[in-house]
Order: sequence, then C-alpha cells, then structure tokens
Amino acid sequence: MTGRSSYIQGTTYGELVAEALRRHPERTAFIDEHDVETTYSAAYELFGRLRTALEDVGVQHGRGVGMLAANSPTGLLAQWAGVANGARYTPLHPFGSLDDHVFIAEDAELTALVIDPNSHGERGRVLAEKLTGVKILTLGPADYGVDLLALAAKASPTYKRDEELTDDDIFMIVYTGGTTGRPKGVVLPHRASVAFHYVQLAEWSLPRSPRYLAVSPLSHAGGWFPLPVLLMGGTVVMRGRFTVDGFFDAVEKHRVSMTFTVPSMIYKLLESPRARTTDISSLEMVFYGGAPMDVPQLVKGLELWGQIFVQVYGQSEIHMVSALRREDHDVSRPERLGSCGRPSAATNMRVLGEEDEELPVGAIGELCIRGPMVMDGYWHRPDETAATLRDGWLRTGDLAVRDENGFLTLVGRAKDMIISGGFNVYPAEVEGPLLTHPDVVAASVVGLPDPNWGEAVSAFVVLKEGAAVTAAELVALVREKKGPVQAPKSVTFIDKIPLTGLGKPDKKALRAAYAPEAVAARHPGVDR
Repeated sequence: MTGRSSYIQGTTYGELVAEALRRHPERTAFIDEHDVETTYSAAYELFGRLRTALEDVGVQHGRGVGMLAANSPTGLLAQWAGVANGARYTPLHPFGSLDDHVFIAEDAELTALVIDPNSHGERGRVLAEKLTGVKILTLGPADYGVDLLALAAKASPTYKRDEELTDDDIFMIVYTGGTTGRPKGVVLPHRASVAFHYVQLAEWSLPRSPRYLAVSPLSHAGGWFPLPVLLMGGTVVMRGRFTVDGFFDAVEKHRVSMTFTVPSMIYKLLESPRARTTDISSLEMVFYGGAPMDVPQLVKGLELWGQIFVQVYGQSEIHMVSALRREDHDVSRPERLGSCGRPSAATNMRVLGEEDEELPVGAIGELCIRGPMVMDGYWHRPDETAATLRDGWLRTGDLAVRDENGFLTLVGRAKDMIISGGFNVYPAEVEGPLLTHPDVVAASVVGLPDPNWGEAVSAFVVLKEGAAVTAAELVALVREKKGPVQAPKSVTFIDKIPLTGLGKPDKKALRAAYAPEAVAARHPGVDR
C-alpha cells in the first residue's frame, strides 16, 4: 500500500539502535542537562540492561510501552530498549492534559508506562492511581511505581534479536488530535521509520561528526534526530526544556552543529541580545518545522546567522518527507522562504484536485503522499484509515501549490486544525471546556495568524445576558482541563456565532473578520 525499500528490507528499529551504539565505543554519545557525559560503550551496556529489566516486567513482543519524560539519555535508551524487545512505543505529550494521558494509555493498551519522576512526578503519581492495569516504571526512585533504573542496575545486558519481530511490525503508535477532539493513534511500522533515517543520512547533508542539541521534546519531531546522529558517530546534547539562555549556553560550550526547533523558539532566540553576542559559529544546521514560519523573522535570522536554516515538512501520519534546504533559504527570493521545499527522492508527492486528478503547476489542491515513510493506518479506526489512505495515497488534508521547480507551498488546511508553537490544537479540544462554563452559551475556536506562534488559538464566545465571567477566567478553565497548549491566546466576546447555510459555525467567516489585517482595516492604527 505504501511501498517498500528493498535495500533496507528486514531491518528493525532496535537493530539500527544497536548498530549505532556499537560503532564508536570510546566516543561520547550523550551529554545530559547537567553536562554529564556518557560514552557509546556505557550507553550500549545500559541499553542492554534496560532491555533485560523491561522484558522481566512484561515489555515484550506485541506489548505496548509508553513514556512520559523530559529529554534525557536514560529516557531515550529506555524507549529504544522497549522497541528492541519488540514492544510498540507510545509517547505521551509532555504538556498534555491528565485526561488525554489517561485516554492514550488505555486506548494504546499499554502494558507499562515509563515516567520521569523528576520532570513529571505529580502527574506520574496521579496516573499510577488511575491506570491500575498498567505497570508504572520510573526513571529513578519515586514514592510510586517500580524504579526501572534500579532493576537495570541488577540485570545482565541482553542484545539478542527478537526472532518473531519483522520490519512490518508496529514500531510506534503516536497520538494526534482527532476532529472530535479525541486523539487517534497513528501506526508507524519499523520499515517506515528505518526508511526515514536512511533518507536523513542520504539526503540531508548532515554535518560530519554532528553534535545535536535536543531542546524540543523527544516525544515529537525532535526525537527523530538522535539516531542518525549516533549512526554518524556524533554526540547528542540533551536539555530537559527549552530556554533561551540554555540554548545559547549549550551551543557555545559544546560546539553544537545542529538542532531542531519550532518557529516560536527561533523567534525567542532572535529577540535575545545573545543572538548577536554569543559565539554560535559551530551551528551549521537549524532544522525547523511544526508550524508556519513568519518570513520576516526568517529573513532576520538569515541576515544575522547566515544560511543555516532547513525547513522540514511532515505530519504524525508521515515522516519528514520534504525539505527546504540551506541553499534554498535565499533572501533575494522571499517567495521561496514560505515553501516547505521539495520532496525526498524516496517519496511521491502530488497535488490532487476534487476528482483525484493531478493538478498543474500553480493550482491549489490537496497534498497527497505515497512512499515507504507513510503510516500503516490509525489504531483500531478502520473507517478513518480507509478515508485517509485511499488508492495507496495518504490524504494529508493540507492544501498546497507546486511551482515550476517542484517547490511546494502550503496555503491552508482542508480541516480546521490549528498549529500553534509547533503543536497541533483542534478546536473541539478548546470548545468543549469553554462550553462547560455556566455563563457560556456558544463558543467557536479558530487559529489566527500570529508572528510568535504561527497560529494563535483564538476563542469567540457568546455569554448569557448579565454574565460576569472574564476572558482570563475562561483561559484558566481551558488550561486546567486541557493544558497550556490548548489554552486560548485570546478570548473575544461576540453577540452570536456566524453560521453557514447548513447551520454550522462558520469558522471561515470568523477568521476573515478577526484576522489581524481585517481588524486593522476596521480600526486603523490599532494593533491587535
């Protein structure tokens, strides 16, 4: 359905990890946020011990293992150890709500959940109480669960290959929001993720002996970079969370050569005085993605730091299948700076019309993708799988246009998903909590263009007559129920929600009326 690559056929993710960790025993594989270094040989031994410890508690072929942790070498090695045992891996969003964490753990049918008590101690305690059928493992001592690192310290390393495991088996189930507001699991087989790493190594012109700074969550796009770096004999520098000073300190001290960020991180870096004073001359590649990039900000970065930026495009349902390379970031061609680049040689990408016909250059249609890096489907959702994977093509829901040189530019989405700060937010996730407030009659949520967030989660609310609730109180309500990612950046009180001819909320009309340029036209000189 999605194609295969014969030159990597049969390789599983755990085999690729073991190969990477064996290659350069004396080199430094990891540097953690306390600047403690771990050699490849030490990492390989811990990987083997974690495999044994996880197998002893039931994390084996066909089982599910989840992870809720900040970036750390032990967390990444525990993830890889479970996968090498044949388990399917599911990351929990580090900023996700309790409700979503419980739902995902149950829906993914997890046997075990690994939690970092240093970064998610209280959440882990609550999850341990709620997920009574899931084995809770902790990365270090805690007053709940079982200390996985203590088990690993007593275990003998295991490196045997699971003979039942094939590259068609599930490597990962990653959850993305659904149109109903409930996350749905995207099933990625081993072959898709192995194929992607080969594309990174073959096509992306990574630095020699790379030093990668992991500041974005490894549970998301940032997690696809450590393995190719280690396969090249490089070093992964870990930071538990992103801060401007932490970023500049790490780049300067450890001579970092590459990193992955979302646009909002880049904006914060460019705003800092350290953008002009810190020595970041070692930085050769700044990958970015996950949200629309503000072109003026990108030009600012290019003028300040040079052509070190690489935009990558992907979805939960696919890996990063196109790239706008460093040399394509040309300030003399600003129209290209908004492009998501050209497809990987391993991927077939087409812009299709309403009748599934391929559209000519310059025409807008749905971006559809075929190739070895596409998902197998949605976990336990055959109808949605059939609707998204049709005739061998993944229907991305993104609207795009292709130019005469093959560069693709996204112009919108067929659905109303909001990408804010690199994270996907679905209107129903925000509207639901708003509608629980007794003073709220109706609510509709859209994404509005924002120079910092790419899109700002913007709520429009109709209140009962005489209601006294404030915008700040409604933002706090959503933050409490769903988390900071879903919390609106603005709440606007209006008399009524505009409706379509079918009586549905007209989000297009809201976006048109309240986009920054529309507000400026009605109120000249007033900044939104």
